[in-house]
Amino acid sequence: MMKKTLIILLFLSFILKGNAQQAKIAPEGFDVKRQLSHYGKIDTITYPSKTVGANRRALIYTPPGYSKSKKYPVLYLLHGIGGDEKEWYNNGTPQVILDNLYAEGKIEPMIVVLPNGRAMKDDRAVGNTMAQDKVEAFATFEKDLLNDLIPYIEKKFPVKKEQTSRAIFGLSMGGGQALNFGLGNLDVFAWVGGFSSAPNTRQRKQLLSNPDVARKKLKLLWISCGDQDWLIANSKRTSDYLRQEKVPHVYYLEPGGHDFKVWKNDLYMVSQLLFKDVDYKKLNDLSPIGYTPETNIRRARYPQVYPNSKVHFQIHAPEVKKLQVDFGKKYDMTKDVNGTWSVITDSISEGIHYYSLIVDGMSIADPASKTYYGMGRMASGIEIPFAGGDYYALKNIPHGEVRIRRYYSPVLREWRQCYIYVPAGYDQSAESFPVMYLLHGGGEDETGWFNQGKTDLIMDNLIAEKKAKPMIIVMMDGNVSVAGGGNAFSEAPLKTFDRELKEVVMPFISSNYKVKKGPENTALAGLSMGGIQTLYAGVKDSHLFSALGVFSSGWFANQKELTDPQYALMTTNKDAINKNIKSFWIAMGGKEDIAHNNCKIMLSKFDEIGIKYTYSEYPGGHTWPVWRNNLYKFAQVLF
Repeated sequence: MMKKTLIILLFLSFILKGNAQQAKIAPEGFDVKRQLSHYGKIDTITYPSKTVGANRRALIYTPPGYSKSKKYPVLYLLHGIGGDEKEWYNNGTPQVILDNLYAEGKIEPMIVVLPNGRAMKDDRAVGNTMAQDKVEAFATFEKDLLNDLIPYIEKKFPVKKEQTSRAIFGLSMGGGQALNFGLGNLDVFAWVGGFSSAPNTRQRKQLLSNPDVARKKLKLLWISCGDQDWLIANSKRTSDYLRQEKVPHVYYLEPGGHDFKVWKNDLYMVSQLLFKDVDYKKLNDLSPIGYTPETNIRRARYPQVYPNSKVHFQIHAPEVKKLQVDFGKKYDMTKDVNGTWSVITDSISEGIHYYSLIVDGMSIADPASKTYYGMGRMASGIEIPFAGGDYYALKNIPHGEVRIRRYYSPVLREWRQCYIYVPAGYDQSAESFPVMYLLHGGGEDETGWFNQGKTDLIMDNLIAEKKAKPMIIVMMDGNVSVAGGGNAFSEAPLKTFDRELKEVVMPFISSNYKVKKGPENTALAGLSMGGIQTLYAGVKDSHLFSALGVFSSGWFANQKELTDPQYALMTTNKDAINKNIKSFWIAMGGKEDIAHNNCKIMLSKFDEIGIKYTYSEYPGGHTWPVWRNNLYKFAQVLF
């Protein structure tokens, strides 16, 4: 019986060991030399460099049990701008980390080459290491590595020579080199990564010109950085581009700054993955820490967003009895002995998400996050970065302005305000500009397209790239109240909105801004509720507009008392509508968009009547990433 129990325990131990996930961070003592039966060995080698015109030195680590009768894969491990071939050895103890991992059976036997990445005759890390010639020497090292060092290693040591047996990783300046040289030479390296990569990292297509080849040839692509590192933007920028191009990679965030505590941990983590089968799905939850999103208030460390888009909330509130985070789905937070509450959510989709804290039953805004008018009230918001969001990134280009203008509305008999985007150079220009009236959705207001929609950044980038004409954009408040109430999608509020737009806002803009006259210079667009308002106001008076944009919207299929008169009007005025509206642009967020079915039914009716339109879908549902993209594309067809 005892023998059978022992066998079962041994079997379970084997199963658990075989299926155990890799630790999220190196355990204590991982870099401390232990009493082992075998150790690896570090030697200095000298190789002739035709690139530099001199003999150059590197360190080489051979693993425990090294034998010239075996062949090994090779890891090229690069140093930072202030170091040389001994920087890892002196500060990172790679031989100790690897020896300990070998003893635990966690890594494949490999040879590790630690070169001097400063490819010049005097390659010492002395004097001004930031001098131009020394910085240029780090770029020259690519040629030295490929033409001199690798051939020497493969001639003098028993190494495997295929691409799948070569890895290149580095820290800081060496991290940039590793990414540049690895991704630039996919026939040479299959395992590539940068730790806290420096600004020498090439950008976007210069870094990776052919994502299709990368997807096929790379075995592992690793990007990592400490959360307190001032260079984290380089790693995030690289990861964002890789996500955009759908290139599988690990984006690993860890606690720490720009130092060897971080880089030793990186080596510990990465070395266990090299020269084995890699399952990116199992590495999706690897990061032990997240980054602070742009929606955090100043120096608030939480909430944090993990690379897998899960969100970590942490709040110190010792007197509170119950605390939840409400994203629509409620997450119960747990309290530790110090009174700090925490929870990690499921993966959250890209874009702006409104949320609340529920404190002992009362819903409040999170003081650590920015607030937005977005749920019919002010609510906390968190931005989950969008992989394809470069078109609204803040760039070094001429920028326009968003101005807030108050005006009195005789239609509503109250003071109101609108947000107005004017392009760069507006005040200095003697020219007038075309204008687009841009409407928000239900539960939002005139601030939505500016705060959540990033209208100014989208337009600045489009205009700078000459993809859109300079224009004025008016973001008005589409919320109107009428006697007797009624929802925003009924006849009375729509009629009141129509009057507010045409009798008040449009004349106000024409009188106070340099606006080109005529329908050929006027467009109207809106999302969701604003899309209904665009249909109501734009189609009825099609002679006022040359373009209509309807985003994630459409007439309600079950509201015939409102929609039937609209279709009758279109039928009667089909020819005028088709003549006047040069671009009737309708877009949806795919089948997951809550307005998708209504829109499809509406378009079938358009087809029946003979209304001309352009239709497109951009996946993402009923969300701001979709509407930002709608604005980006619609603006390019205007005027």
